Amino acid sequence: MSIEHHRVTAVSLPQESGVANVYASVNLADAYSIELPIGASTNPELLARFIFSQQAPWISSLMSVRDALVAGFGLKTAKQLQSIGAEDKASRVGIFKIYSTSQSEIILGEDDKHLDFRLSVLCVGRPSGTGNRHLIVSTVVHCHNRLGRLYIRLIAPFHRLIVQASLRRAARVGWPLATQSAN
Repeated sequence: MSIEHHRVTAVSLPQESGVANVYASVNLADAYSIELPIGASTNPELLARFIFSQQAPWISSLMSVRDALVAGFGLKTAKQLQSIGAEDKASRVGIFKIYSTSQSEIILGEDDKHLDFRLSVLCVGRPSGTGNRHLIVSTVVHCHNRLGRLYIRLIAPFHRLIVQASLRRAARVGWPLATQSAN
């Protein structure tokens, strides 16, 4: 597989994404793109499930630290959300609630007392003999209060590292094929 298929690029929030205008105001908005190789699936739900099931162990460690810090504030923990996701795989992808799906995009997220966020996994471009299809993962966050704004300021650098590392790792492992289904 070409190194091009491992390069993650920061891009503008895609205007065709369902998260582009989901909130009147945002406290964080970012998007990262990676090229999909020829033959890879463009099913956004399958790709989202694949990305979040292939995360590096250091991400779990960071999430454990995050959980320990936020539990005292009454915020939802990844451990709590993971247990909900294990029971209800049809309406969740890992720790994330599914808000909508289409042929080219799945929108995931969660609402909490400090902030709401939406995460988009969007496939763009048309398959061709040279590839040129891209997967764009976008995140938008709307904070409700001072705690939310402080929280997002603290975790934003880690969030960006996690998204980029998750996309690179999924590419290294090998994207699901177009013949595979999301279930």
